[in-house]
Amino acid sequence: MSILLEMTREHVPVLAGEVIELTDPRPGETVVDCTFGGGGHARLLADRVSPDGTVIGIDRDPAARSRFEEFAAEARCETRFVQADFGAALAELVAEGTHADMILLDLGVSSFQIDALDRGFSYVYDAPLDMRMDPGQEFSAADLVNGWDERRMSNTFDRYGEERYSRQIAREIVRRRDERPITTTQQLVDAIVAAVPVPARFAGGHPAKRVFQAIRIAVNDELGQLERALPLAWEALSIGGRLAVISFHSLEDRAVKRYFADLARGCVCPPEFPICTCGRTPQAELVSRRAIAPTPGEIAHNPRAKSGKLRVARKIAADRIPDPGEIGL
Repeated sequence: MSILLEMTREHVPVLAGEVIELTDPRPGETVVDCTFGGGGHARLLADRVSPDGTVIGIDRDPAARSRFEEFAAEARCETRFVQADFGAALAELVAEGTHADMILLDLGVSSFQIDALDRGFSYVYDAPLDMRMDPGQEFSAADLVNGWDERRMSNTFDRYGEERYSRQIAREIVRRRDERPITTTQQLVDAIVAAVPVPARFAGGHPAKRVFQAIRIAVNDELGQLERALPLAWEALSIGGRLAVISFHSLEDRAVKRYFADLARGCVCPPEFPICTCGRTPQAELVSRRAIAPTPGEIAHNPRAKSGKLRVARKIAADRIPDPGEIGL
């Protein structure tokens, strides 16, 4: 059996126990897993809502459908799969009038995508430079690397990857692509390594890690997806419903933190006002005041969980759904 197959069969959901504990799904409830992936979270949720509940799985990757079918065949509850990015899928559920009791957004890239040799997500394997979560999408990592100008690439590496040497790396990529197009992950890794000073190549993990993350986020519009999905997820929740978000990047976590904080705010009148005139009431209760991080034990078992952060909010009213633009997402 191949190492790749062994890795994909050992898919481990991040912060699974904490998700179940903080959202407390119960029999008969409808839950939505917006990033089905390998189905690790969905299986735990199905166990809790069975036998009369429903699990709706969403994934933009068509390869997830077969994994969902395997899950559905074993589940003791109703199941449904929506193949779309989670923003579009949530909009569809809202339009249908679906009311969910719990919604989970597990952001980032799935282990199946990272470990698939032909998808180009990993700097460990030489593969076509792709990184599309939806293979039907036209724009790929190769388009970004060979088409964006030096400044735009540098800004992307800095913002989404917090890459210290973003300018040098972008400059080296442009120099090399002028000689021939960069079409494989190894070509990109070689350009990154060549641009990073020798001492920095051996500090803080693989020198290509941050750039690959930045390109993946940009190619798949991950922050834009999150911005569109948060208000839709909140609208789809019933009163008492819980929204759980697992993020793996500081920009994602900051966006979720701000959105939840805005939902949980009450009166915003100036302190000198004798009575409230804004009429604003909290829409959410924060289940945990701080983000929940994986335990050292989980990280030891699943190193990919290391940067995960979980935030959960409970819907207590539905008078107003804040637009992400109001709070700087």
